Amino acid sequence: MKHFLRWTITLMVIVCDAGEALFAQEKTPDFLLRIYEDNDFINSLGVGTDDAYTNGTRIDLFYTKKHSPRGLDRFLPTAGKGSIDTYGWGIMQLMFTPEDITRTEYQPNDYPYSGALIATHTLYSYDPVKKSDWQTELVAGVIGPASLAAETQTFVHKLIHYYKPMGWSHQYKNDLLLNINLTREKQLASWGHRVEVIGGSQVFLGTMLNGMAFYPLIRIGKMTPYFQGYMSQYSRPGTSAKNRRINVCPTDNVPPARSGKCQMYFVLRPEAQLIFTNALLEGGMFTGNPNLKAGHKGDGPALPYHELEKWVYSLNYGAVVSSGNFSISFMQRTSSAMMKGLYCHDVGNISLYFAW
Repeated sequence: MKHFLRWTITLMVIVCDAGEALFAQEKTPDFLLRIYEDNDFINSLGVGTDDAYTNGTRIDLFYTKKHSPRGLDRFLPTAGKGSIDTYGWGIMQLMFTPEDITRTEYQPNDYPYSGALIATHTLYSYDPVKKSDWQTELVAGVIGPASLAAETQTFVHKLIHYYKPMGWSHQYKNDLLLNINLTREKQLASWGHRVEVIGGSQVFLGTMLNGMAFYPLIRIGKMTPYFQGYMSQYSRPGTSAKNRRINVCPTDNVPPARSGKCQMYFVLRPEAQLIFTNALLEGGMFTGNPNLKAGHKGDGPALPYHELEKWVYSLNYGAVVSSGNFSISFMQRTSSAMMKGLYCHDVGNISLYFAW
């Protein structure tokens, strides 16, 4: 792992040099596939772990619509008239584990064994004139054995000849997860096309997570303007009439979509979260900690898990390289403890984007 960051940067440069020949096209993409992997073994310092929030695997298909929104989509907030709207469907599996996964007994002084399997529906709506956006994510899924987190981790560890996780019998029981997550962003400053400073806030409501978050987002490098739409952040914008339609009025002062061959930019996002409830760490709405029930084998009554930390602070940083209609990003997240008295944590992310 100590050479991981160097390998990632090398791969990004190769993508920038070679991707144009493979994926470039003049028309604006209508679809974007994202393959996304969070893992705490991915670490820019080469010090991987396997605890706390240990893994998140996600696949999303984003798309534009050729007709007016229908059904539930009609009620999702947009950035306003003339907004650039990108919709998406995705599936994601999340898992938490304690630090020592070789122990079979209940470990109340660490993060719990917990898994979730969720489906998402998203709308990312950008206003390139006012330089603001609304991002909406609808979540439906399950926590507990039905998430198949135990089977997934066991299979992967067997495949790579790593320690077998022995404590999944202590995970929370099956429960329903329903959430709506709303994000609002606004550009605060920019310097040419090379630096952007964006302010953001989020609200999480539902049976999975309740809370809010606040952050500045800083992008530095060669890049398409952020509010030119979600797809343009990870693909070549193109020069089609569809892409030019946002500039129909010369008084709008909207920078034209740039059709450069390559984007390469760095991202910095410090964040503060105020968390009220988190089903993955506390159990679902209808199920609590199964280890507190009668019949616990030990020297006395079973202890509960630690309480949630209400304020969680994190620093997210990394880089994105986009060439033609292929992109790769590497991000690192350093976070304070999510439960009182426990430890801070680092998680890396690698995401691949394919547009067409």
